[in-house]
Amino acid sequence: MKLREEFHKVARARGRLWPGVVVALLALSACADADAVPAGGAATPVAGSDATPALGADRAAPALPAAGYAWVVFGADTVLAEVAATADERAEGLMYRDAVPDGTGMLFVFEDSRPRAFWMANTYVALDIAYMDPSYRIVDIVAMEPLDMDTYPSRAPAMFALEVRQGWFAEHGIAVGTQPTIVFGVQRR
Repeated sequence: MKLREEFHKVARARGRLWPGVVVALLALSACADADAVPAGGAATPVAGSDATPALGADRAAPALPAAGYAWVVFGADTVLAEVAATADERAEGLMYRDAVPDGTGMLFVFEDSRPRAFWMANTYVALDIAYMDPSYRIVDIVAMEPLDMDTYPSRAPAMFALEVRQGWFAEHGIAVGTQPTIVFGVQRR
């Protein structure tokens, strides 16, 4: 429920709701098979796994990521991102991690769009951060070094930020101006 409220808050802040996406999310969250994805999902992705449970041959893949996660889709490349939507979640970010496996990261969701700045206190892994505007268009990508106490500001106002392993964006041809599709997970009943 909390993530659905966040989704609506973000959508209202963006000034529009995608009617088809909202209808699909609401329908899926209301009708989802309670056994398809655990209610809370894992708090942190584990290397070699994803945020969805293993599926038997008779089970279909889940229609949405687990609650607390989002798929950030760049064409054929997808990042399974933990969602940091509260002040506490955003403050901790990816601190104290020994690794950020390929294809994983953290999506920071803010209430408004304005210039942002991140730092790397207690962060042991070199990261890239993509700052995004309210329409998810990347406005800046910055390489950040481990344990650096300097700030890494955005060049333009941002409402979202995606952190991944350093070099991942360049390796996948993702640059300023790219606009991913973001699918937020919802709490299952």
